[in-house]
Amino acid sequence: MNRTPLHQFDPDLAAAIDHERDRQNDGLELIPSENFVSPAVLEALGSVMTNKYSEGYPRKRYYGGNQFIDDAEELAIARAKQLFGAEHVNVQPYSGSPANIEVYFALLEFGDTVMGMSLDQGGHLTHGHKVNFSGRAYQFVQYGVDESSHRLDYEKIRALARKTKPKLILSGATAYPRIIDFKAFAEIAEEVGAISMADISHIAGLIVGGVHQSPFPYTDVVTTTTHKTLRGPRGAMIMCKEQFAKAIDKAVFPGMQGGPHDHVTAAKAVAFKEALRPQFKAYAAQIVKNAQALAASLVAEGLDVVTGGTDNHLILVDLSSIGVTGKEAEVALDKANITCNKNMVPYDKRSPFDPSGIRLGTPAITTRGMVEEDMRDVGRYIATVVKHHTDEAIIKDVKRQVIALARRYPLY
Repeated sequence: MNRTPLHQFDPDLAAAIDHERDRQNDGLELIPSENFVSPAVLEALGSVMTNKYSEGYPRKRYYGGNQFIDDAEELAIARAKQLFGAEHVNVQPYSGSPANIEVYFALLEFGDTVMGMSLDQGGHLTHGHKVNFSGRAYQFVQYGVDESSHRLDYEKIRALARKTKPKLILSGATAYPRIIDFKAFAEIAEEVGAISMADISHIAGLIVGGVHQSPFPYTDVVTTTTHKTLRGPRGAMIMCKEQFAKAIDKAVFPGMQGGPHDHVTAAKAVAFKEALRPQFKAYAAQIVKNAQALAASLVAEGLDVVTGGTDNHLILVDLSSIGVTGKEAEVALDKANITCNKNMVPYDKRSPFDPSGIRLGTPAITTRGMVEEDMRDVGRYIATVVKHHTDEAIIKDVKRQVIALARRYPLY
């Protein structure tokens, strides 16, 4: 390991970073919202851009000395527009949750009725959960998935929209393994006079890669994080039709944020350039192929995959039938260097702190270069650990195999 200025000044913190690098190198990251950025993105993220304050927008800043910051932000905006076909883009949101709140702040009044997907059936905290600001500031009506198929039922969603007359309808999910029909959501919103909004944080890279339907040109406002399948730095952006641009920009700054994180904006620009390359389409397609191969492997091993498979990067596994909880599985898999997260399944009877399922995803291991053949092994590793989650000897043997697989695909 190279001795850096950080090792010399703060060896304790340097050790934590070194250990985390080793953990990433020698394990399988299967949390669907995680990915590995390129050295170029890391370089921009750790650049001198972090030293600048730049409240405002390009060429209209409140501080001087921003000519090169403006260049970087304009690059990020232009590339994002090209990637998604968006009319307007704001790349300043700090993360996905603030981006969603900023859209609400821009387009709604406190107390307005909004429709969003229930957290326990695949949505997000900021899609109206009662413990979140979104659920406290607005009257959220929650929709979910069909009880038998565990898929979105657009006619039921339409009926709910007709009944409740929301001002905004939000589509998008964090734990839904099937294609989302954004066009159908936009048509429902238009029918009831609502603004259509999509949160594509999980599937942005798949949309760019052409393996998932785009919310454009149907949807009024679209938010996304820039990590996950888009493989950029931790951050977010808001894209919208031109008619909403002024309100969105004003809500981001000065409404909800101060100075943007210019080093993150620079890293976003790099990631967007990477996503514009032809190789990214092949990467996005491989994410889906790997997810489908992993789902098939888990089914072959006797595990219950929600909806029977996946159309995207994400797999939900219901462990109820084998008598293992999501928390037990997460802990055991972690011991075997397999990182996932416990997760509720639709109509779960257990607590979110110890739910019935686990959530798996393939973006990060696909970045490493793994393919379908590897997914068959990964599925076997997962099933073995879950079925023998109290057997330390078996877990240790799986860990050895996991490390051997990971080292065939070096990371950093």
